[in-house]
Order: sequence, then structure tokens, then C-alpha cells
Amino acid sequence: MSEVVTGEAVVVEVRIAQLPSRAAAFIIDWLVQVAALIVISLLLANATIITDGALAAGLGILFSALVLVGYPVIFETVSRGRSLGKLALGLRVVSEDGGPERFRQALFRGLAGLVEFWALSGAPALITSLINQKGKRLGDVFAGTIVIGERSPRQAPPPPMPLQLAGWASSLQLSQLQDELANTARQYLSRWHQLSPNVQHDMGMRIAGQVSACVAPPPPPGVPPYAYLAAVLAERRRREELRLAQTRGPASPYGRASQWNQGASQPATPPYDGAPGSPAFPYGTAPAHPSDVAPRSPGQETPASVPNPPAEPAGPTPGGFVPPT
Repeated sequence: MSEVVTGEAVVVEVRIAQLPSRAAAFIIDWLVQVAALIVISLLLANATIITDGALAAGLGILFSALVLVGYPVIFETVSRGRSLGKLALGLRVVSEDGGPERFRQALFRGLAGLVEFWALSGAPALITSLINQKGKRLGDVFAGTIVIGERSPRQAPPPPMPLQLAGWASSLQLSQLQDELANTARQYLSRWHQLSPNVQHDMGMRIAGQVSACVAPPPPPGVPPYAYLAAVLAERRRREELRLAQTRGPASPYGRASQWNQGASQPATPPYDGAPGSPAFPYGTAPAHPSDVAPRSPGQETPASVPNPPAEPAGPTPGGFVPPT
């Protein structure tokens, strides 16, 4: 992903097209152009009305220019940044500010492509694309354009709210949670099943510690990092959807009869014990690592799913996720 500043000074994220997809799109366009050149050559060679050799050579040069330069320029101008190859691969040429490609920019790209690909066998385009952070070739540099991918990869479903943490999550203060950190937590949850137990624990504790530094109040005792992060992200998503729904009418993302959605005062949240009787959590059972839970407060019972604490009495902690020393 790359950030693009629009003409209205709004920063948006776009997915820059990678070199393999651009190369595949170029091969498709190249095959179309070669086929067009072969057809034109056969027509000119078999044309009986053209008896002058100079005229035939002039027409050959004219049609070759139309195929090599006119094809990408006309297609990208009419289809707003897409040739046949880019259309097949889901790519589009846009201005650096995210706007549609203009005729002037398409002409610059077409003329530069004639030199880059047909005269120099694509070497300048390959080298420039590898060096440039946004994958630009020389034509993109001259025209002020970038090539983006329109087909975004399929995303994993958002993490659901653990039922036992719904009451606690409704009182969270999320104003300090940055989008980048929330996206990191979301990616961790989506890949939880693919990680080894050690990586699940280490990465979960690290991300949960970063999130707990921006979110208050601390979670109930016994909450594993994956459940804590799922609750924070689900509550954050619920509030964003609620703000959007206010402009379209009342719509509760988690149902109308839920006490959590009605904004009623919530009772004290009990220690997390895996929410017996609730649907299975999509990220598996709580890890068995003894440090993979939130710190305990004095006087509170140990949940059944959490290993017994050390013999020494635990002192009061401010909450959050702090690995044991």
C-alpha cells in the first residue's frame, strides 16, 4: 500500500501494482500489437491498388506508429487508464494525485514506451521500476502517473466480540488507538491459526502491550491477548459503524435487544473464563503459556482456564499486558 495526496489534500491509500502483474499486462498488450502489425503487413503486401513502393512504405510507418503509440494512448484515454492487458490484470493508470489519467499523460507514456520497450527491449523500464519506490517506469516519471491495482485481495472477516467482554468493551476509551496499530492487531488475529504457538504468544503479548498503552480501562483478569485484541477491534468497529448509521437511520450492528448496544449501565465484568455456552472462539482456545494472560489483582479468584499463580502473592498492577519477569 502507498499513500496518495489528492487535489483536495486528502491522504488515501492505494495498492501499487507489482512488477509481475505489470509485466503480464505488458505481454498481453505486446501480443495484441504484434498481431495487429502482422495483419496490417499482410494487408499492405496483398493490396493491389498500391503500386508505389514509397507509398506502401509510408503507409507501413503510419500504421506501425498507430499500433505502437496510438493503441496504448487511445485505449488508456478512452478507458480512463486501462489497456487490454491492464483490464485483464485489474490494473489502472492514474495521476499522482489519484485522479484519472489525462490524454497528455497517456501520450507521454506512449511515446516513452516506444523507446523503452520497442527500441531498448524494456531494459530502462525494468531498471526504473525496480529502483522507484512506487514502481514507476520512465514513462510514468515523465507523465506524473502511477499504476495501481483495482482488485484488492480478499480480506478475512473481522474478529467477533467475545460475549463475556462485551460489557467491559462498551466502556473503553479508544481515542488514542491509531489506525496503524489497529491494523497490526487485525492482521495478527487474521493470521493467528497460521502461527506457531511461540509466535502466537510472543507476538500477541507484544501487540496487546502496545494496544493496552493506548486503551483504558485494563481488561478483566485472565483475558488472553487474542481475546483482548478481538474485543478492542470489535468495539472500535461497532462505534465506527454506529457513527455511519446515524446519518442513515438507527441500525444496531449487534442487534436491538442487546444491553451492550442500548448503552445501559453494565455490571462488573467477571474474570474471563472462556465464555461457557457461547459460540466457539474463532482463534482457538486460550494458549497454555502461563504468561499469556492479563495480570491478576489481589483478592480475585483465578479463572479455571488460567494456570495457578506462583506461591508469592502478586502485588497490585496498573493493568494491561506486562510479560512476567
